[in-house]
Amino acid sequence: MAGVLERPPSIHAQLGKPEGLYYRSWAVVIGIENYLVAPKVPGALESAHAVGATLRGLGFDEVIELQDKDASFKRLMQVLNDYLPRKVGRQDRVVIFFAGHAGMTQDSQSKELGYFVPWDAQLTNTNKTVTLDHLKEFSRRSASKHMLLLFDANVRGWEVTASQPLSLEGRLSPEDDTEKRAVQVLTAAQKDEAVGHVPGESAFVTALVAGLKGAADLNKNGWIMASELAAQVKQEVASVTKGTQHPQFVQLEGDGDVILVEGKKSLFHLGSEPTNEADRAKAARAQYEQAFALLQQQKSAEEALERLNRAIAYDPSFGDAYVLKSYVRLEVLPDLEESLAAARAAVQYAPQNPDSHYSLAMVLEKKEQFKDAESAMQQALVVNPAYADVYFSLGALYADHLNEPQKSVDAFRRYIELGGQSERANRAVQGNKPPAENQGP
Repeated sequence: MAGVLERPPSIHAQLGKPEGLYYRSWAVVIGIENYLVAPKVPGALESAHAVGATLRGLGFDEVIELQDKDASFKRLMQVLNDYLPRKVGRQDRVVIFFAGHAGMTQDSQSKELGYFVPWDAQLTNTNKTVTLDHLKEFSRRSASKHMLLLFDANVRGWEVTASQPLSLEGRLSPEDDTEKRAVQVLTAAQKDEAVGHVPGESAFVTALVAGLKGAADLNKNGWIMASELAAQVKQEVASVTKGTQHPQFVQLEGDGDVILVEGKKSLFHLGSEPTNEADRAKAARAQYEQAFALLQQQKSAEEALERLNRAIAYDPSFGDAYVLKSYVRLEVLPDLEESLAAARAAVQYAPQNPDSHYSLAMVLEKKEQFKDAESAMQQALVVNPAYADVYFSLGALYADHLNEPQKSVDAFRRYIELGGQSERANRAVQGNKPPAENQGP
């Protein structure tokens, strides 16, 4: 444990919502049921209310609700082109929801161009509609890190990047991955499918709200990403509508993933659990390395411990994880019995790692089982005869607890021979020299 035990990190606990993930969260919730000239859309207002309330429940800082006549073309353009670009910062998250009429036309290159219909616009007159080009321009101008567009309508005609098949969970450095740009879109149906509108919440919104309240967390790890939400909504809507409606999810920009519900960093992992031995071992190693990095960087010890527990759950024979857990429970978050159990497991599963025996020795010494601690240190030296730190600890054990001064000096001398520079060891060895050796020339 030379690299870790020598300098116990001073770590402050910080659990729960990861700090700095988003500075502010913004939502624009548009529901148009009673159009000025277009047909009525039953249930649009109730659906919008449900989504707005759910986003507030998730802690969104500002939820702008635009309903019926408040969702005119002029008002929508003001919010998208002026208000939000001025307010939204680079570390912010933006969600836009729309329930109402949508349509499709063609751009100047004869490509499909989708749009949604403001309160005061006609269904087929695109002069006063909000096109996907408007939204693309808004996404480009917005400084937000992450943006999710939700349409309870059949909006299509996106030019998209390759879709992202998996959530970001599981990558080695989630703190870095959460910085990656993401503009994502989830619509209620695919091309040529009709979106059913009835009084009350739509099937799409019912699934959406349920997902945001936890149903999308299929692996029960506490995190809900946009990609996970889309998978849950697609499955539920297709089932409820008996296959007549298939929501679509696309990655419009970037390769990030919007985080909708934030869990503990230690539980940020692959959307589906590893199922075979090799994948579980790989996942265990990733959790262990994250825990080690957290301790080295003097960050959350609680999170490091959680990651170690997860590593052990993935691979119960992961000796190195037990070694590090024993250290954390001995020096950083003291729990002597748990530290002892981890050290014994380390010896069982990694007997060729000298740190396994050294960990056990440190715990036994703390429990005042000094002879057993001596035996564990000697075993560490059998595995690695040149382990300087063990010699130092052995010298201190002999001097402080076992009353064997000559063995203490011998251990300290070997420690110095191996390059150790402790003043205590030097004083012990110098003080034990024969008188002739102490005389000057």
